[in-house]
Amino acid sequence: MNNTQPQRLVVCLGAMATLSACTLGPSYHRTAVEAPPAYTELGSTPDSRTPPADAELAAWWQQFNDPLLTDLIQRALASNLDLQTAVSRVRAARLQEVVARAGEYPSVSADADAITFNKKSAPPAASGADSSDFTLPSHLNLFAAALDASWEIDLFGGTRRAVEAARANSEAALWARRDGEVTLVAEVANDYLTLRMLQTRIAIGNAELARQKSLYELVAARRQAGFVTRLDVNQQGTVVETAAAQIPQLEQQAKVQTHAIGVLLGELPETLATELESSPASIPPPPPGLPPGLPSELLQRRPDLREAERRVAAANAQIGVAQAARFPKLNLIGLASFASTSADELFSSRSFATAGVGMASAPLFDAGKLRASVDVAKEQELQATLAYRTAVLGAFRDVEDALARYHAEDTRRQALARSVDAAQNSLTIAQDQYQTGFVAFINVLQAENTLSNAQDQLTQSDAQVLTDLVALYKALGGGWSPSEGGAPKSVTNEAPAANNPAPPPQ
Repeated sequence: MNNTQPQRLVVCLGAMATLSACTLGPSYHRTAVEAPPAYTELGSTPDSRTPPADAELAAWWQQFNDPLLTDLIQRALASNLDLQTAVSRVRAARLQEVVARAGEYPSVSADADAITFNKKSAPPAASGADSSDFTLPSHLNLFAAALDASWEIDLFGGTRRAVEAARANSEAALWARRDGEVTLVAEVANDYLTLRMLQTRIAIGNAELARQKSLYELVAARRQAGFVTRLDVNQQGTVVETAAAQIPQLEQQAKVQTHAIGVLLGELPETLATELESSPASIPPPPPGLPPGLPSELLQRRPDLREAERRVAAANAQIGVAQAARFPKLNLIGLASFASTSADELFSSRSFATAGVGMASAPLFDAGKLRASVDVAKEQELQATLAYRTAVLGAFRDVEDALARYHAEDTRRQALARSVDAAQNSLTIAQDQYQTGFVAFINVLQAENTLSNAQDQLTQSDAQVLTDLVALYKALGGGWSPSEGGAPKSVTNEAPAANNPAPPPQ
């Protein structure tokens, strides 16, 4: 290499760096979404205006003060099969980043060859033959070793846009995993609370059945003494059988919920039967206060919204990939090789040779294929943007609906609690009057039926209030911990630098 060759190499590399600084495609800006100043259904409850802390939303189920519920959720987060699938998708997306980023660098490969050629001796040449004719030797060895490198110069930023898209898809996969955590936690909590509600109804049903049997014995004794008729005995017997008939259906529903929880924990359906049946069957009380925070914080907190926003970013980068495909490509190929007929001299200076090739190609006619690919990418970016805006509107609706259901059910629960107290007083009065002979037994039956229905409705309402609260926490994006990597960041319209994008959340 003479003295001018290094200078030429530096000039060429500088020119290529200048050319590769061009990046086609639109720079990404987050879609501006207008958030309401406050939730309409929030009401004027003083403690509901305090924004929730990240830790409070991250582990909202701990506010129920139920150790078994906390344990089940932790086990589900560790063993749920759908969540493990989501984790695998995150790993695959990050590997796709590696694949895309490899296009920015040269690829180098090596090969080695050893060839042996043998030929049978040829007959003597005929008289008059030209002695200068080329003839192969009867035995020939050829040894070669080579390194070759190829590099497609990213003149118009197609590779950089591909890396940008891969990174956005990787971040979207991570937010999808976090959304899976939110959904999983809510499902475990809902199934658990439903199970506790059913177990409480079973306990109430068994207690009611025992009470009705005792009352049946009392009525039968009064029939023997001649104080009541056979009709009273038959009526009470009907009540006993009706109470007994309701319990098997509740037990079947409880088993279904137990099976559902087992599958969510990645275990066989019957695995948790003993554990859940042996624990106290009570509905945990609702935590005090509702801290939904501000609507603008919802855009930062909900993983599904963050995922949808990253899908928009990926689609935006794909426009640049499609546009770069319409422009010329420049490939550099270099070869360094050793070739010799003797293995001992293979790596000597006399056996060394180099070669360099530069190839440029440009599409001339493709019947509109590449232009249509750009338009397709733009339409896909529009679709992703509309999907994001739809998801945002749906998120606001989820919170408003959950608040409306919670407030309505809480009001209903308070009325049912007063109804149970009134029904209990009415039953006591009816029983006293029946024992003194002032009223017929049908009055007692009616009072018992009223109380039983009121207690059953109150139990279901207690569980429904908690279920609505779970739906509210899910709508707020609770169930994943920012401390595990990537705290929510403010949503702005700033575009990340093309060559120095923000790292994905962990």
